[in-house]
Amino acid sequence: MAPSLRHWRTSLFVLTLATGIGMASWIARTPAIRDSLAVSSAGMGLVLFGLSAGSMTGVLLSSGMVRRAGGRVTLLVSAVLMVAGLAVVAGAATGAQAPGVFLGLALFGAGVGLGEIALNIEGAAVEHHLSRPVLPMLHGGFSLGTVVGAGLGMALTAWRFPVVWHLLAATAVVAAASVWAIRGIPAGTGRAAGDPDEARRSGRRAQLRVWRDGRLVLIGVIVLAMAFVEGSANDWLPLLMVDGHGTSATGGSLTYLLFAAAMTCGRLAGNAPLARYGRTVVIRAGALVAAAGLALVIFSSSAVLAGAAVVLWGLGAALGFPVSVSAAGDDETDAAARVGAVATAGYAAFLVGPPLLGFLAEHVGLRTAMAAVLVLLVTASLFAGAMRPRHTPSAVR
Repeated sequence: MAPSLRHWRTSLFVLTLATGIGMASWIARTPAIRDSLAVSSAGMGLVLFGLSAGSMTGVLLSSGMVRRAGGRVTLLVSAVLMVAGLAVVAGAATGAQAPGVFLGLALFGAGVGLGEIALNIEGAAVEHHLSRPVLPMLHGGFSLGTVVGAGLGMALTAWRFPVVWHLLAATAVVAAASVWAIRGIPAGTGRAAGDPDEARRSGRRAQLRVWRDGRLVLIGVIVLAMAFVEGSANDWLPLLMVDGHGTSATGGSLTYLLFAAAMTCGRLAGNAPLARYGRTVVIRAGALVAAAGLALVIFSSSAVLAGAAVVLWGLGAALGFPVSVSAAGDDETDAAARVGAVATAGYAAFLVGPPLLGFLAEHVGLRTAMAAVLVLLVTASLFAGAMRPRHTPSAVR
């Protein structure tokens, strides 16, 4: 492998790792920030809506930016937005300013969403050069980052370390990692030739056109469901354990750490079961395993059992997003548009998830509200057959 190609792959991994650290640093401190803001579950759902709305906006703009400017420029803008967002959240949380936290999360989410399509397009390009999977490793890098961030968050929460300094430290880590990583990414990946305005228009037409494919629609439903499953843990798991099972804030952070570790293991070890059993079996089994874990979290009266059950939740949800993106890219025609369309469906779940669960929790409690996620897991298991490719029998089944 040429050093430049190795540097390219490593740079993408570092970017996903840094994004996961930044995301988990915020999540681990959600109970403390919620208390400092003095908001209800519904109010916290609206604050979290900033992250979802920013993410969705970033995803919607990402494909067009990649086609006009290339993946490297898109990832640079993404990094700037993430760094700015974390810094704003740190300052606003200290001042107990809910609108400021909303704004910071919107900026951070826009950076995450903007980088999502670019990272997948860059990863697909590396896969083409290496002739072996790279995307599961990249998504595993994000999950590994969440493990690191959640572990540090748990320790700092136990030490009662100030939230502002914790988040500012995470901001510095994301900034330093991004500065190093951007240098290793070649310019121009994904950029369309010709007039930039025409590239933008053709990209929009392609993203609408691909939804005529019934198989892609089903994949979109699966990724929406699995992203909701993953996002519900990212947004609510520490609070679910604190409010629903009476654990301490440190216990809530520990539970999220277990979930993130399970996600990481599932993604980094995912190639072997995919190669042996195929996408359909893996996604269906994963949805059912996640459903079993989530059911224990919802219905168990034991906080210890509920905390242990998040391992099943994380393992089952681990491959939903990356495998769906991979399945969307099976057809080389309009591959970028298909990947962008499926990723947009996934981020739609992140958009509606936090406020929906927050409002449900206001009326029935957070544990009961999570039953909506169980319904989505059953839906994903029923539609898993769409993961089987139509035209490439040599591909992963």
